[in-house]
Amino acid sequence: MSDLLNLDLSSAQKSLKNREISSVELTKAYLDAIEKTSSLGAYIDLQKDYALEMAKNSDKKINQGVAGPLEGIPIGVKDMFCTKDIKTTASSKILENFYPTYESTVTQNLWNDGAVMLGKLSCDEFAMGSSNETAAKGNVINPWSKTIPMSPGGSSGGSAAAVASRSALAATGTDTGGSIRQPAAFCGITGLKPTYGRCSRWGIVAFSSSLDQAGPLTRTVSDAAIMLNSMAGYDNKDSTSANLEMPDLTSYLDKSIKGKKIGIPKEYTQDGISEDIVSFYETSIQFLKDSGAEIIPVSLPHTKYALPVYYIIAPAEASSNLARYDGVRYGTRKEAESLDDMYELTRGEGFGDEVQRRIMIGTYVLSSGYYDAYYLKAQKVRRLIKEDFDNTFENVDFLLTPSTPSTAFELGQKQDPLTMYLNDIFTVPASLAGLPGISIPVGLDKAGLPVGIQLIANSFDEPNLISVAHTLEKSANFNVIAQGAAK
Repeated sequence: MSDLLNLDLSSAQKSLKNREISSVELTKAYLDAIEKTSSLGAYIDLQKDYALEMAKNSDKKINQGVAGPLEGIPIGVKDMFCTKDIKTTASSKILENFYPTYESTVTQNLWNDGAVMLGKLSCDEFAMGSSNETAAKGNVINPWSKTIPMSPGGSSGGSAAAVASRSALAATGTDTGGSIRQPAAFCGITGLKPTYGRCSRWGIVAFSSSLDQAGPLTRTVSDAAIMLNSMAGYDNKDSTSANLEMPDLTSYLDKSIKGKKIGIPKEYTQDGISEDIVSFYETSIQFLKDSGAEIIPVSLPHTKYALPVYYIIAPAEASSNLARYDGVRYGTRKEAESLDDMYELTRGEGFGDEVQRRIMIGTYVLSSGYYDAYYLKAQKVRRLIKEDFDNTFENVDFLLTPSTPSTAFELGQKQDPLTMYLNDIFTVPASLAGLPGISIPVGLDKAGLPVGIQLIANSFDEPNLISVAHTLEKSANFNVIAQGAAK
Protein backbone atom coordinates (compact mmCIF):
# COMPACT_ATOMS: atom_id res chain seq x y z
CA MET A 1 0.00 0.00 0.00
CA SER A 2 2.84 2.44 0.85
CA ASP A 3 4.08 2.18 -2.77
CA LEU A 4 0.73 3.54 -3.92
CA LEU A 5 1.24 6.63 -1.77
CA ASN A 6 4.51 7.33 -3.56
CA LEU A 7 2.68 7.90 -6.84
CA ASP A 8 2.11 11.54 -7.70
CA LEU A 9 -1.12 12.47 -9.47
CA SER A 10 0.20 12.15 -13.02
CA SER A 11 1.78 8.75 -12.23
CA ALA A 12 -1.42 7.55 -10.56
CA GLN A 13 -3.39 8.67 -13.63
CA LYS A 14 -1.24 6.49 -15.87
CA SER A 15 -1.33 3.48 -13.53
CA LEU A 16 -5.13 3.67 -13.30
CA LYS A 17 -5.52 4.09 -17.03
CA ASN A 18 -3.26 1.07 -17.68
CA ARG A 19 -5.18 -0.91 -15.01
CA GLU A 20 -1.97 -1.58 -13.07
CA ILE A 21 -3.86 -0.46 -9.96
CA SER A 22 -7.53 0.09 -9.17
CA SER A 23 -9.13 3.19 -7.75
CA VAL A 24 -10.44 1.11 -4.83
CA GLU A 25 -6.88 0.03 -3.98
CA LEU A 26 -5.60 3.58 -4.25
CA THR A 27 -8.48 5.01 -2.20
CA LYS A 28 -8.05 2.37 0.52
CA ALA A 29 -4.35 3.23 0.72
CA TYR A 30 -5.24 6.88 1.33
CA LEU A 31 -7.97 6.07 3.84
CA ASP A 32 -5.41 4.02 5.78
CA ALA A 33 -2.94 6.92 5.55
CA ILE A 34 -5.59 9.31 6.91
CA GLU A 35 -6.02 7.09 9.98
CA LYS A 36 -2.27 6.90 10.53
CA THR A 37 -1.87 10.68 10.28
CA SER A 38 -5.05 11.58 12.19
CA SER A 39 -2.99 13.28 14.93
CA LEU A 40 -2.23 16.08 12.43
CA GLY A 41 -5.91 17.10 12.47
CA ALA A 42 -6.05 17.73 8.71
CA TYR A 43 -9.46 16.09 8.17
CA ILE A 44 -12.55 17.23 10.01
CA ASP A 45 -14.99 14.99 8.14
CA LEU A 46 -13.85 11.67 6.65
CA GLN A 47 -16.16 10.21 3.98
CA LYS A 48 -14.90 6.61 3.97
CA ASP A 49 -17.97 4.79 2.59
CA TYR A 50 -18.72 7.55 0.09
CA ALA A 51 -15.11 7.55 -1.15
CA LEU A 52 -15.09 3.80 -1.68
CA GLU A 53 -18.40 3.97 -3.55
CA MET A 54 -17.01 6.68 -5.81
CA ALA A 55 -13.85 4.59 -6.34
CA LYS A 56 -15.91 1.53 -7.36
CA ASN A 57 -17.80 3.64 -9.90
CA SER A 58 -14.49 4.97 -11.23
CA ASP A 59 -13.13 1.45 -11.69
CA LYS A 60 -16.24 0.55 -13.70
CA LYS A 61 -15.75 3.58 -15.97
CA ILE A 62 -12.05 2.79 -16.44
CA ASN A 63 -12.91 -0.79 -17.39
CA GLN A 64 -15.56 0.47 -19.81
CA GLY A 65 -13.12 2.90 -21.43
CA VAL A 66 -15.14 6.02 -20.50
CA ALA A 67 -12.86 7.39 -17.80
CA GLY A 68 -12.63 11.12 -17.09
CA PRO A 69 -9.31 13.01 -16.78
CA LEU A 70 -9.22 12.52 -12.99
CA GLU A 71 -10.98 9.15 -12.90
CA GLY A 72 -10.29 7.35 -9.64
CA ILE A 73 -7.99 10.01 -8.12
CA PRO A 74 -8.61 10.45 -4.35
CA ILE A 75 -8.52 14.08 -3.21
CA GLY A 76 -9.38 16.14 -0.15
CA VAL A 77 -11.70 19.17 -0.18
CA LYS A 78 -11.19 22.30 1.88
CA ASP A 79 -14.21 22.88 4.10
CA MET A 80 -14.99 26.17 2.34
CA PHE A 81 -16.47 24.27 -0.64
CA CYS A 82 -20.13 23.32 -0.37
CA THR A 83 -20.60 19.60 -0.95
CA LYS A 84 -24.14 18.36 -1.50
CA ASP A 85 -25.60 16.51 1.51
CA ILE A 86 -22.14 16.44 3.14
CA LYS A 87 -21.48 18.70 6.10
CA THR A 88 -19.81 22.01 5.21
CA THR A 89 -18.78 24.15 8.18
CA ALA A 90 -16.05 26.58 7.00
CA SER A 91 -14.41 25.33 10.24
CA SER A 92 -16.88 27.43 12.24
CA LYS A 93 -19.26 26.61 15.09
CA ILE A 94 -21.94 28.73 13.45
CA LEU A 95 -22.17 26.21 10.57
CA GLU A 96 -21.53 23.06 12.61
CA ASN A 97 -24.75 21.40 11.36
CA PHE A 98 -24.97 22.80 7.83
CA TYR A 99 -25.60 20.26 5.04
CA PRO A 100 -25.78 22.03 1.66
CA THR A 101 -28.43 20.99 -0.83
CA TYR A 102 -26.10 21.89 -3.71
CA GLU A 103 -22.53 21.31 -4.90
CA SER A 104 -19.96 24.03 -5.54
CA THR A 105 -19.09 24.43 -9.22
CA VAL A 106 -15.40 23.68 -8.66
CA THR A 107 -16.01 20.41 -6.81
CA GLN A 108 -18.73 19.42 -9.30
CA ASN A 109 -16.17 19.92 -12.08
CA LEU A 110 -13.80 17.58 -10.23
CA TRP A 111 -16.48 14.91 -9.68
CA ASN A 112 -17.52 15.21 -13.34
CA ASP A 113 -13.93 14.41 -14.28
CA GLY A 114 -13.91 11.35 -12.02
CA ALA A 115 -12.15 12.49 -8.84
CA VAL A 116 -12.90 10.64 -5.60
CA MET A 117 -13.65 12.63 -2.41
CA LEU A 118 -11.85 11.42 0.71
CA GLY A 119 -13.36 14.02 3.02
CA LYS A 120 -13.43 17.65 4.14
CA LEU A 121 -10.25 19.38 5.28
CA SER A 122 -9.76 21.80 8.14
CA CYS A 123 -9.05 25.48 7.53
CA ASP A 124 -8.95 28.70 9.48
CA GLU A 125 -12.50 29.71 10.38
CA PHE A 126 -14.14 31.25 7.28
CA ALA A 127 -10.62 31.19 5.76
CA MET A 128 -9.54 34.00 8.10
CA GLY A 129 -6.05 33.21 9.32
CA SER A 130 -2.48 32.35 8.41
CA SER A 131 -1.79 29.45 10.76
CA ASN A 132 -4.88 27.19 10.86
CA GLU A 133 -5.22 28.01 14.55
CA THR A 134 -8.64 29.67 14.24
CA ALA A 135 -10.43 26.46 13.16
CA ALA A 136 -13.30 25.58 15.51
CA LYS A 137 -12.07 21.98 15.88
CA GLY A 138 -8.51 22.97 16.76
CA ASN A 139 -5.05 23.25 15.26
CA VAL A 140 -3.68 21.41 12.27
CA ILE A 141 -0.06 20.31 12.69
CA ASN A 142 2.53 20.67 9.94
CA PRO A 143 3.77 17.19 8.89
CA TRP A 144 7.33 18.59 8.87
CA SER A 145 7.15 19.12 12.65
CA LYS A 146 9.80 17.30 14.62
CA THR A 147 9.87 17.80 18.40
CA ILE A 148 7.69 20.93 18.44
CA PRO A 149 4.29 21.20 16.66
CA MET A 150 4.65 23.68 13.79
CA SER A 151 1.97 25.60 11.91
CA PRO A 152 0.99 24.30 8.46
CA GLY A 153 0.08 27.86 7.45
CA GLY A 154 -3.37 29.02 6.59
CA SER A 155 -6.06 29.28 5.78
CA SER A 156 -5.72 26.12 3.65
CA GLY A 157 -3.60 24.44 6.34
CA GLY A 158 -5.59 21.20 6.37
CA SER A 159 -5.27 20.89 2.60
CA ALA A 160 -1.52 21.52 2.68
CA ALA A 161 -0.95 19.14 5.60
CA ALA A 162 -2.98 16.38 3.92
CA VAL A 163 -1.01 16.59 0.68
CA ALA A 164 2.35 16.89 2.46
CA SER A 165 1.61 13.91 4.74
CA ARG A 166 0.40 11.84 1.78
CA SER A 167 -3.09 11.48 3.18
CA ALA A 168 -4.49 13.04 -0.02
CA LEU A 169 -3.16 12.82 -3.55
CA ALA A 170 -4.18 16.46 -4.07
CA ALA A 171 -6.53 18.94 -2.43
CA THR A 172 -8.60 22.01 -3.17
CA GLY A 173 -7.86 25.29 -1.46
CA THR A 174 -9.03 28.89 -1.54
CA ASP A 175 -6.75 31.91 -1.65
CA THR A 176 -7.90 35.36 -0.55
CA GLY A 177 -4.60 36.93 0.46
CA GLY A 178 -2.23 33.96 0.25
CA SER A 179 -4.20 31.08 1.74
CA ILE A 180 -2.99 28.58 -0.88
CA ARG A 181 0.55 29.82 -1.44
CA GLN A 182 1.59 30.39 2.19
CA PRO A 183 0.57 26.94 3.54
CA ALA A 184 2.08 25.33 0.43
CA ALA A 185 5.38 27.05 1.26
CA PHE A 186 5.21 25.98 4.93
CA CYS A 187 4.45 22.35 4.05
CA GLY A 188 6.86 21.86 1.15
CA ILE A 189 4.30 21.39 -1.61
CA THR A 190 3.05 23.30 -4.67
CA GLY A 191 0.21 25.79 -4.28
CA LEU A 192 -1.38 27.58 -7.26
CA LYS A 193 -3.67 30.60 -7.01
CA PRO A 194 -5.24 31.19 -10.44
CA THR A 195 -6.25 34.55 -11.89
CA TYR A 196 -9.34 35.97 -10.19
CA GLY A 197 -12.28 34.69 -12.26
CA ARG A 198 -10.51 31.60 -13.61
CA CYS A 199 -12.37 29.30 -11.19
CA SER A 200 -16.00 29.80 -10.23
CA ARG A 201 -16.73 31.09 -6.73
CA TRP A 202 -20.27 29.67 -6.82
CA GLY A 203 -20.82 27.35 -3.87
CA ILE A 204 -17.69 28.47 -2.01
CA VAL A 205 -18.43 29.98 1.41
CA ALA A 206 -17.72 33.68 0.89
CA PHE A 207 -15.05 35.55 2.82
CA SER A 208 -14.00 38.50 0.62
CA SER A 209 -15.83 38.36 -2.69
CA SER A 210 -13.44 40.52 -4.73
CA LEU A 211 -10.44 38.43 -3.64
CA ASP A 212 -11.53 34.80 -3.04
CA GLN A 213 -10.25 32.33 -5.63
CA ALA A 214 -10.11 28.53 -5.67
CA GLY A 215 -6.96 26.64 -6.60
CA PRO A 216 -5.10 23.35 -6.12
CA LEU A 217 -2.53 22.19 -3.58
CA THR A 218 -0.43 19.36 -4.96
CA ARG A 219 2.94 17.60 -4.73
CA THR A 220 4.24 18.87 -8.06
CA VAL A 221 3.69 21.57 -10.67
CA SER A 222 2.52 18.89 -13.10
CA ASP A 223 -0.16 17.79 -10.60
CA ALA A 224 -1.25 21.43 -10.13
CA ALA A 225 -1.69 21.75 -13.91
CA ILE A 226 -3.82 18.59 -14.02
CA MET A 227 -6.01 19.73 -11.13
CA LEU A 228 -6.52 23.26 -12.47
CA ASN A 229 -7.49 21.85 -15.88
CA SER A 230 -10.51 20.32 -14.14
CA MET A 231 -11.24 23.01 -11.56
CA ALA A 232 -11.27 26.00 -13.92
CA GLY A 233 -13.97 27.03 -16.36
CA TYR A 234 -16.64 29.60 -17.06
CA ASP A 235 -19.76 29.50 -14.87
CA ASN A 236 -22.78 31.67 -15.59
CA LYS A 237 -23.82 31.30 -11.93
CA ASP A 238 -20.82 33.45 -10.95
CA SER A 239 -20.93 37.01 -12.31
CA THR A 240 -17.15 37.36 -11.85
CA SER A 241 -16.35 34.17 -13.79
CA ALA A 242 -14.18 34.81 -16.85
CA ASN A 243 -15.53 33.43 -20.11
CA LEU A 244 -12.10 32.54 -21.49
CA GLU A 245 -10.80 29.29 -22.90
CA MET A 246 -7.77 27.82 -21.15
CA PRO A 247 -5.50 25.43 -23.06
CA ASP A 248 -4.37 22.12 -21.57
CA LEU A 249 -1.86 23.29 -18.96
CA THR A 250 0.09 20.04 -19.05
CA SER A 251 1.17 20.81 -22.63
CA TYR A 252 3.17 23.76 -21.28
CA LEU A 253 5.18 21.82 -18.69
CA ASP A 254 8.30 21.24 -20.76
CA LYS A 255 8.33 24.45 -22.78
CA SER A 256 11.64 26.29 -22.81
CA ILE A 257 11.85 29.53 -20.85
CA LYS A 258 14.84 30.76 -22.82
CA GLY A 259 14.52 34.49 -23.38
CA LYS A 260 11.71 34.90 -20.84
CA LYS A 261 12.10 38.05 -18.74
CA ILE A 262 11.89 37.50 -14.98
CA GLY A 263 11.37 40.60 -12.84
CA ILE A 264 12.96 40.80 -9.39
CA PRO A 265 11.01 43.41 -7.36
CA LYS A 266 13.27 45.32 -4.98
CA GLU A 267 10.36 45.78 -2.53
CA TYR A 268 10.30 42.01 -1.79
CA THR A 269 13.84 41.93 -0.37
CA GLN A 270 13.27 43.85 2.83
CA ASP A 271 14.48 43.56 6.41
CA GLY A 272 12.95 40.80 8.50
CA ILE A 273 13.16 38.03 5.91
CA SER A 274 14.79 34.79 7.03
CA GLU A 275 18.42 34.52 5.89
CA ASP A 276 17.70 31.01 4.59
CA ILE A 277 14.84 32.31 2.44
CA VAL A 278 17.04 35.10 1.03
CA SER A 279 19.70 32.49 0.20
CA PHE A 280 17.22 30.19 -1.60
CA TYR A 281 15.70 33.20 -3.36
CA GLU A 282 19.12 34.09 -4.78
CA THR A 283 19.67 30.45 -5.74
CA SER A 284 16.29 30.37 -7.52
CA ILE A 285 17.20 33.50 -9.49
CA GLN A 286 20.38 31.72 -10.61
CA PHE A 287 18.42 28.56 -11.55
CA LEU A 288 16.19 30.58 -13.89
CA LYS A 289 19.17 32.46 -15.29
CA ASP A 290 20.92 29.15 -16.01
CA SER A 291 17.76 27.98 -17.81
CA GLY A 292 18.01 30.87 -20.26
CA ALA A 293 15.78 33.46 -18.61
CA GLU A 294 16.74 37.12 -18.47
CA ILE A 295 16.76 38.58 -14.95
CA ILE A 296 15.56 42.19 -14.69
CA PRO A 297 15.37 44.32 -11.52
CA VAL A 298 11.96 46.01 -11.22
CA SER A 299 10.07 48.19 -8.77
CA LEU A 300 6.50 47.97 -7.50
CA PRO A 301 6.41 51.19 -5.45
CA HIS A 302 2.96 50.76 -3.88
CA THR A 303 3.75 47.29 -2.47
CA LYS A 304 4.28 48.77 1.00
CA TYR A 305 0.59 49.72 1.11
CA ALA A 306 -0.67 46.26 0.14
CA LEU A 307 -1.15 44.84 3.66
CA PRO A 308 -3.04 47.84 5.11
CA VAL A 309 -5.19 48.00 1.97
CA TYR A 310 -5.94 44.28 2.19
CA TYR A 311 -6.83 44.46 5.89
CA ILE A 312 -9.36 47.19 5.16
CA ILE A 313 -10.96 45.70 2.03
CA ALA A 314 -11.08 42.04 3.12
CA PRO A 315 -12.69 42.69 6.55
CA ALA A 316 -15.13 45.14 4.97
CA GLU A 317 -16.31 42.50 2.50
CA ALA A 318 -16.28 39.85 5.24
CA SER A 319 -18.53 41.93 7.50
CA SER A 320 -21.02 42.20 4.65
CA ASN A 321 -20.83 38.52 3.67
CA LEU A 322 -21.09 37.22 7.23
CA ALA A 323 -24.14 39.35 8.05
CA ARG A 324 -26.25 36.47 6.68
CA TYR A 325 -25.32 34.25 9.66
CA ASP A 326 -27.99 35.45 12.03
CA GLY A 327 -29.51 32.24 13.40
CA VAL A 328 -32.69 32.67 11.35
CA ARG A 329 -32.20 31.14 7.92
CA TYR A 330 -29.58 28.43 8.50
CA GLY A 331 -26.70 27.56 10.77
CA THR A 332 -26.53 27.52 14.55
CA ARG A 333 -29.22 29.36 16.50
CA LYS A 334 -29.03 30.34 20.17
CA GLU A 335 -32.47 30.90 21.68
CA ALA A 336 -33.11 34.12 23.62
CA GLU A 337 -36.00 36.22 24.85
CA SER A 338 -35.68 38.90 22.17
CA LEU A 339 -34.58 38.97 18.53
CA ASP A 340 -31.62 41.24 19.28
CA ASP A 341 -30.45 38.93 22.07
CA MET A 342 -30.77 35.93 19.76
CA TYR A 343 -28.59 37.65 17.14
CA GLU A 344 -26.04 38.61 19.77
CA LEU A 345 -25.85 35.15 21.35
CA THR A 346 -25.80 33.31 18.03
CA ARG A 347 -23.03 35.41 16.53
CA GLY A 348 -21.11 35.79 19.78
CA GLU A 349 -20.94 32.05 20.39
CA GLY A 350 -20.89 30.97 16.73
CA PHE A 351 -17.97 33.11 15.55
CA GLY A 352 -14.42 32.77 16.88
CA ASP A 353 -12.22 35.66 18.01
CA GLU A 354 -10.49 36.28 14.66
CA VAL A 355 -13.74 36.30 12.71
CA GLN A 356 -15.32 38.67 15.23
CA ARG A 357 -12.24 40.91 15.02
CA ARG A 358 -12.50 41.15 11.23
CA ILE A 359 -16.25 41.74 11.29
CA MET A 360 -15.72 44.62 13.74
CA ILE A 361 -12.92 46.14 11.62
CA GLY A 362 -15.01 45.76 8.47
CA THR A 363 -18.12 47.28 10.03
CA TYR A 364 -16.05 50.21 11.30
CA VAL A 365 -14.42 51.07 7.95
CA LEU A 366 -17.81 50.87 6.19
CA SER A 367 -19.62 52.99 8.77
CA SER A 368 -20.86 56.51 8.17
CA GLY A 369 -18.02 58.99 8.56
CA TYR A 370 -15.27 56.44 7.98
CA TYR A 371 -16.18 54.97 4.58
CA ASP A 372 -14.38 57.71 2.63
CA ALA A 373 -11.43 57.88 5.01
CA TYR A 374 -10.71 54.14 4.95
CA TYR A 375 -12.61 51.91 2.52
CA LEU A 376 -12.80 54.30 -0.44
CA LYS A 377 -9.16 55.32 0.00
CA ALA A 378 -8.10 51.66 0.20
CA GLN A 379 -9.88 50.94 -3.09
CA LYS A 380 -8.01 53.81 -4.75
CA VAL A 381 -4.65 52.51 -3.52
CA ARG A 382 -5.63 49.01 -4.67
CA ARG A 383 -5.97 50.47 -8.15
CA LEU A 384 -2.45 51.91 -7.88
CA ILE A 385 -1.09 48.51 -6.80
CA LYS A 386 -2.74 46.93 -9.86
CA GLU A 387 -1.25 49.64 -12.08
CA ASP A 388 2.22 48.86 -10.67
CA PHE A 389 1.83 45.29 -11.88
CA ASP A 390 0.36 46.37 -15.24
CA ASN A 391 3.31 48.69 -15.88
CA THR A 392 5.85 46.09 -14.80
CA PHE A 393 4.36 43.40 -17.05
CA GLU A 394 4.97 45.67 -20.04
CA ASN A 395 8.68 45.00 -19.51
CA VAL A 396 8.83 41.51 -17.96
CA ASP A 397 6.96 38.22 -18.36
CA PHE A 398 6.98 37.03 -14.73
CA LEU A 399 7.93 38.12 -11.23
CA LEU A 400 9.94 36.01 -8.79
CA THR A 401 9.56 36.65 -5.05
CA PRO A 402 9.78 34.77 -1.75
CA SER A 403 6.46 33.13 -0.80
CA THR A 404 6.76 33.99 2.90
CA PRO A 405 9.07 36.05 5.13
CA SER A 406 9.82 33.00 7.29
CA THR A 407 9.47 29.24 7.25
CA ALA A 408 6.84 27.48 9.42
CA PHE A 409 6.61 28.81 12.95
CA GLU A 410 5.70 27.08 16.19
CA LEU A 411 1.99 26.75 16.87
CA GLY A 412 0.91 29.39 19.38
CA GLN A 413 4.05 31.43 18.79
CA LYS A 414 2.54 34.27 16.75
CA GLN A 415 -0.64 35.14 18.63
CA ASP A 416 -0.39 38.89 18.06
CA PRO A 417 -2.80 39.68 15.15
CA LEU A 418 -0.52 42.24 13.49
CA THR A 419 2.44 39.85 13.56
CA MET A 420 0.21 37.12 12.12
CA TYR A 421 -0.98 39.39 9.30
CA LEU A 422 2.65 40.00 8.24
CA ASN A 423 2.84 36.37 7.08
CA ASP A 424 0.88 37.46 4.01
CA ILE A 425 3.21 40.31 3.05
CA PHE A 426 4.48 38.63 -0.16
CA THR A 427 1.22 37.03 -1.28
CA VAL A 428 -1.31 39.84 -0.72
CA PRO A 429 -0.18 42.18 -3.56
CA ALA A 430 -0.91 39.63 -6.32
CA SER A 431 -4.28 38.89 -4.69
CA LEU A 432 -5.25 42.57 -4.69
CA ALA A 433 -4.33 42.73 -8.39
CA GLY A 434 -6.18 39.47 -9.17
CA LEU A 435 -3.04 37.90 -10.65
CA PRO A 436 -2.05 34.21 -10.76
CA GLY A 437 0.72 33.08 -8.43
CA ILE A 438 2.35 29.78 -7.58
CA SER A 439 4.53 28.73 -4.64
CA ILE A 440 7.13 26.03 -5.27
CA PRO A 441 9.30 24.30 -2.65
CA VAL A 442 13.00 24.82 -3.40
CA GLY A 443 14.85 23.57 -0.31
CA LEU A 444 15.05 23.21 3.46
CA ASP A 445 16.25 25.81 5.93
CA LYS A 446 18.77 25.12 8.73
CA ALA A 447 15.95 23.78 10.93
CA GLY A 448 14.94 21.29 8.22
CA LEU A 449 11.74 23.17 7.27
CA PRO A 450 10.62 23.80 3.66
CA VAL A 451 11.29 27.07 1.85
CA GLY A 452 8.84 28.25 -0.83
CA ILE A 453 9.48 30.63 -3.72
CA GLN A 454 6.66 32.44 -5.54
CA LEU A 455 6.21 33.14 -9.24
CA ILE A 456 3.61 35.70 -10.37
CA ALA A 457 2.31 36.04 -13.94
CA ASN A 458 0.10 38.50 -15.76
CA SER A 459 -3.67 37.94 -15.78
CA PHE A 460 -4.79 34.61 -17.31
CA ASP A 461 -1.23 33.57 -18.15
CA GLU A 462 -1.39 30.34 -16.14
CA PRO A 463 -0.07 28.29 -19.10
CA ASN A 464 3.29 30.10 -19.23
CA LEU A 465 3.37 30.37 -15.44
CA ILE A 466 3.25 26.56 -15.35
CA SER A 467 6.22 26.29 -17.72
CA VAL A 468 8.44 28.60 -15.66
CA ALA A 469 7.35 26.95 -12.39
CA HIS A 470 8.13 23.51 -13.79
CA THR A 471 11.58 24.68 -14.89
CA LEU A 472 12.31 26.02 -11.39
CA GLU A 473 10.95 22.84 -9.83
CA LYS A 474 13.27 20.65 -11.92
CA SER A 475 16.28 22.82 -11.05
CA ALA A 476 15.53 22.84 -7.31
CA ASN A 477 14.85 19.08 -7.28
CA PHE A 478 13.03 19.45 -3.97
CA ASN A 479 11.40 16.00 -3.96
CA VAL A 480 14.85 14.37 -3.83
CA ILE A 481 15.87 16.75 -1.02
CA ALA A 482 12.65 15.95 0.88
CA GLN A 483 13.13 12.20 0.51
CA GLY A 484 16.66 12.50 1.86
CA ALA A 485 15.44 14.55 4.82
CA ALA A 486 12.80 11.94 5.62
CA LYS A 487 15.34 9.10 5.89
